[in-house]
Amino acid sequence: MNLEKCFSFFRPKLFTALRKYTTHDFTADLGAGVTVGIVALPLALALGIASIPADKLGPEWPSPPAIGLYTAIIAGFLISLLGGSRVAIGGPTGAFVGIVFATAATYGFANLLICTLMAGVMLIFMGVARMGSMIKFIPFPVTTGFTTGIAIILFSTQVKDFLGLTLENVPSDFVLKMIALAKSLPSINGQALAMAIGVLALLVWWPDKWARRVPASIVAVLAGTAVAAVFQLDVETIGTRFGEIPRNLPTPHLPEFDFSQLKELIRPAFTIALLAAIESLLCCVVADGMTDERHDSNTELVAQGVANIGSAMIGGIPATGAIARTATNVRSGARTPVAGIIHALTLLAIVLIAAPWAKHIPLAVLAGVLVYIAARMGEWHQFTRLWKWPKSDAVVFLAAFSLTVLADLTVAVEVGLVLAALLFVKRVSETTQISKMAEAHFDEPEDRAAGVKAPDGVIVFSVFGAFFFGAVDKLETALAQVQQEPRVLVLRMRQVLAMDASGLDCAGGPA
Repeated sequence: MNLEKCFSFFRPKLFTALRKYTTHDFTADLGAGVTVGIVALPLALALGIASIPADKLGPEWPSPPAIGLYTAIIAGFLISLLGGSRVAIGGPTGAFVGIVFATAATYGFANLLICTLMAGVMLIFMGVARMGSMIKFIPFPVTTGFTTGIAIILFSTQVKDFLGLTLENVPSDFVLKMIALAKSLPSINGQALAMAIGVLALLVWWPDKWARRVPASIVAVLAGTAVAAVFQLDVETIGTRFGEIPRNLPTPHLPEFDFSQLKELIRPAFTIALLAAIESLLCCVVADGMTDERHDSNTELVAQGVANIGSAMIGGIPATGAIARTATNVRSGARTPVAGIIHALTLLAIVLIAAPWAKHIPLAVLAGVLVYIAARMGEWHQFTRLWKWPKSDAVVFLAAFSLTVLADLTVAVEVGLVLAALLFVKRVSETTQISKMAEAHFDEPEDRAAGVKAPDGVIVFSVFGAFFFGAVDKLETALAQVQQEPRVLVLRMRQVLAMDASGLDCAGGPA
């Protein structure tokens, strides 16, 4: 009984779903899992390419597209196996592209694996500490700000392949990247550009009723690859840049660890963990809204942690809940986490059987897919609503957005959270009122001192609201306005809603 109580935070939905699992449920999960697996294929390839700077990979590591596939298989399997949602799908996502690319470019790919592993441990700790419900306290302007910034970063990583530019090394810094891309514009490949635009148009105009049966991204990849092969187009492919994708999975092993760099890796690791927690729980909330179910946030955090540790051990990148793939899973009829497991096994089957064919996929096609994802990912409509928001929230949103684009996601999250916290403290302190009470104010029916006049030298103040560190200075201001030093100060705290140690010390000190 004690053991069950200790592990009450961890209750995977798969185990409860299998208690009453039927053949009909399996049929529905099988169709949904295969569909999502096919949808995830081009996304995994594209996100692997976008997330990893190829010049940071040594010969001992798989190619970027292979890394994306391995992440989708291992992390997707573990998230569905151990997760707290019945239908959520996990894997690499566009939200991670900026922080993953920057971390790999700054510290190297081996240290990116260490960051992913550390982030996994942090996520498990969050789940064990039952912090799942606390993630919702991250302010909306912060999450929308860095999400929109991430969309810009994701778009910027695809400009080279979308236009077919000839550019050897693309800087990781956004401004320097834009300058380098602008200088390379004369090298635009018209065939690659036409192919990318065609893919983008197909994804935008593909009817929803068709998408439920035939995913638009798969049609785009197959059609683009066929066109390039038939007409012998001069476009770069996965094979020409990265070579073939191996037809197996890497052997799990712990990445080499250098304790001297631990301090430097804590910040990006924490950012990866926080972003994974936010994205995964947001994905679960979306899934709950589509299925009328309730996810277990703490179980989900533990599953995300295990999945990221597993991804790091096979040379993969960070993973989290994927909203678009989860929505596809639900619309395809998924009922239990078995669909997510089948999605991962479908990707595994593709790697084992059809991996050599992936080398013919043009990079311009994958760029078109990611540009479409970036366009749908950004909260662009929020810019038109900023003038309706409180000024403090608008400042937080713009700060998180700007820092994500111009600095990096780690700085954006840190500054955004601190700025939001400070502005929140200011806003709450403004609601606290401390005022001197006149004799008439004592005439409340429940007041024992009704009608009693305060003796000379006794001043009574009424405190309304939260009496905490952000508002205690108001008592000093109120005393200064009295222009006399009382012999006795009485604080009526009947309407105090909350009080911290600073308020308690202030209340006990003067009195």
